[in-house]
Amino acid sequence: MTAQDEADRLPAVAEPGGAPAVPDGEERKPAVAEEAERPAVTEEGDRPPADRRRRRGRRTALLVVVAIAVAAAAGLAATGAFSGDDEAAAAAPDRPAATTEVQRMTLTSTETVDGTLGRGEPTPVTDGSAAASGQSGQSGGGQAAAEGEFVTWVPGEGDALTRGETVYRVNEREVPLLYGTIPFYRTLEPGSDGSDVRMLERNLDKLGYDGFEVDDEYTSGTAQAVEEWQEDLNAEETGTVRPGDAVVASGARRVAELKTSPGAVAGGEVLTWTGTERIVSVDLDPQHEDLVKEGSKATVRLPDGSTVVGEVTDIGTAAGAAAGSGAGAGAESQGADEATLPVELRIEDQKKLGRYQAASVDVVLAADSRRNVLAVPVNALMARPGGGYALEVPAADGDGTSMVPVELGMFADGLVEVKGTGIKEGMTVGVPK
Repeated sequence: MTAQDEADRLPAVAEPGGAPAVPDGEERKPAVAEEAERPAVTEEGDRPPADRRRRRGRRTALLVVVAIAVAAAAGLAATGAFSGDDEAAAAAPDRPAATTEVQRMTLTSTETVDGTLGRGEPTPVTDGSAAASGQSGQSGGGQAAAEGEFVTWVPGEGDALTRGETVYRVNEREVPLLYGTIPFYRTLEPGSDGSDVRMLERNLDKLGYDGFEVDDEYTSGTAQAVEEWQEDLNAEETGTVRPGDAVVASGARRVAELKTSPGAVAGGEVLTWTGTERIVSVDLDPQHEDLVKEGSKATVRLPDGSTVVGEVTDIGTAAGAAAGSGAGAGAESQGADEATLPVELRIEDQKKLGRYQAASVDVVLAADSRRNVLAVPVNALMARPGGGYALEVPAADGDGTSMVPVELGMFADGLVEVKGTGIKEGMTVGVPK
């Protein structure tokens, strides 16, 4: 929205004391007096019944009488008649009802979008026993059942799991959580090398096992450490690591939903989980894509009105509900219109989220910024006869005020950028009551 658009939306700004803007030199009248002088108006083409007209006439007359009485009382008060002070008869200088100062600052316009506080989309964990047992023409639960493998333990929903802790057990063999980004997709043994070897050795080192260097080489020292690890897991001590021997995730996890139970045949989906920290998810309209980038900050407003800072950590690819549905050209067009960009924000200070576990929130994104500009509250603007705006500046000698025309710039957070002859930082300006 441009500054002109914002200016066009401004209401007719009243001058101090409640009076509308008037040309210089013309007599100001109190708003109540003007109301008293204004006759009651009805539409000739649609007159109410007689009794309603009589009631309306009585009500209008009463309002006029009250308005005149208020105006008269205001006049008496201004002359000091109530106080008995003859010297107060002189009219007080026409001063603003309130004042503020012109500030030099950085203005930032924002875009507010809907967000969801939670722990992100749950992802599934599937038992890899079939892969660990080798291929024999059967797959999944069928092969596991044939070999007598069953789930013997699962965690509870809501449990938090960290590095080295058991995700589930098969025949009492523990399947632990390791941190990383590469799942075990092959058998690791002496002579193996690669980034998955480094990931395994880094985890073993963090868990307290030694006798090897953390690098890309799977050595005899690595095999010895793996045997010790397998003993602690109640697993066969082979010195090799197979797919399904551990579950790999980027960090600590929280169990969202159990998909199996002790006694079930191994080889299927065990559970779903999420991260342990609360995050904010946003389905962003693609037109606002330029407002986010990884590492950028945003303000998250919680249901109780408090705010917390979020950092953009992940930006997905725009996708629509109709995309890939094969529902025809019309559906594809609709899907394009409804496409959104998934964005995730990490909340560093989790304590500021309070007890909220899941909630709808507002996410305030920075849209534009103007540095080192002069700004005043929007309600300090005064309407000028003929159009435009001005600031009411008290005279240097303290007697009355003057109107200084200003040009408007960016609007943000109830403030507006102003430019004008003589307008400077720290200047006192009037604010209409």
